[in-house]
Amino acid sequence: MEATRSVIFSNFEIMKILMEAGLPAGVINFVPFNSKNAKTVLQHPSFAGLHFTGSYETLVAIWKTVGEKLEKYRNFPRIVGETGGKDFIFMHESADVRGCTINIIRGGFEYQGQKCSAASRAYIPMSKWDEVRKTLLEELPRVKYGETEDLDNYLGAIIDESAYQKVVSCIEYAKSKPEEYELVYGGNHSSSRGWFIEPTAFLSKDPKSRLMTEEIFGPVMTIYLYPDNRLEETLQLCSNTSPFALTGAVFANDRYAIQRAEKVLRFAAGNFYINDKPTGAIVGRQPFGGARNSVTNDKAGSWLNIVRWLSPRNIKENSTLPRDWKRSFLSN
Repeated sequence: MEATRSVIFSNFEIMKILMEAGLPAGVINFVPFNSKNAKTVLQHPSFAGLHFTGSYETLVAIWKTVGEKLEKYRNFPRIVGETGGKDFIFMHESADVRGCTINIIRGGFEYQGQKCSAASRAYIPMSKWDEVRKTLLEELPRVKYGETEDLDNYLGAIIDESAYQKVVSCIEYAKSKPEEYELVYGGNHSSSRGWFIEPTAFLSKDPKSRLMTEEIFGPVMTIYLYPDNRLEETLQLCSNTSPFALTGAVFANDRYAIQRAEKVLRFAAGNFYINDKPTGAIVGRQPFGGARNSVTNDKAGSWLNIVRWLSPRNIKENSTLPRDWKRSFLSN
């Protein structure tokens, strides 16, 4: 298990629950894992595998460390990883505009956008933008954010100061580039009583700008407007913009448009949603995982993931032994 200052407490509480439930000792180990002890942990001969959630860079470092000493292990270690995403919402001109816009808010801003499945980029037909903007400006002022003790708040604080600074730097960067970005809503932030950031939406003139491609992991949605008659081209653009391929959603009432999106975006999202927000997968119903730099797509929350950690063994027993070495078609 990965332990950092931000998550070590929650991980430890989960470990205590597993132990109290009767999980045998050694099946899962709680190991403080950092750059100082990484090789000791990962290169131990009895190291069997790692189920990792975190950054792409950290997973690459882990994989390289394991690969350095493959001959030392009793069995080849199994590594399952899920890192992050630059998850998308793609709107077709036939979509329910209000429904899609509400899902931009729900999919992009709940949990402060600090979910690997949270949407952070959206593709909107030019003909629908005025209506989408109108709905955003009506609804986003109603999205309250603040301390989580107040259950009326839809958003809480960013998890820690370094994450806060990263998100703020992206917002301030976009504000400083008016020739490239237009602030649609939000952009305010404060660290006086916690790391709070207002839900923020930008328009980007460049479909491959920094905010359209970089995983921000905060309540920032970047929108690109595309000509209605360039559906195919824009679907290809959506697929090729990010090295991640975790989640994505298409909104349309035109069945042909849905089929095209599903085909073109085949490798752009391990979890693909039609007329729904691309987040909130339910264990047992929506197995979760992605490909590309979102990594191994072993579908957490399903039997597929369980099987990844089993070691099958075949046994054959013969009750009738052969009496001759020859094949039946041999004459002598």
